[in-house]
Amino acid sequence: MDENFEATYITITDEDGNDHEVEFISRITVGEHDYAAFFPADVDEDSEEANVIIMFRIVEENGEELLETIDDDDEAELVYEKFAESLFDDEEEE
Repeated sequence: MDENFEATYITITDEDGNDHEVEFISRITVGEHDYAAFFPADVDEDSEEANVIIMFRIVEENGEELLETIDDDDEAELVYEKFAESLFDDEEEE
């Protein structure tokens, strides 16, 4: 493992206006779209929420990358499967 690895954290705001800190874990392309996956960083490691993968579609607007929710259940399931495959493949290579 890279000793110089530094985690990347961002703050996202949910639909109720609450801020949540998340840790970036991966970016992948599925079909014509790019997606980003995050783990919650502001929850107890032993809680069920700590095992949640938060996924967003990456869209470009005015030259800036923005995170967009994935509203389609089929799209979300496909993207989740691709992230899971990617994460497990990375673990097997270590």
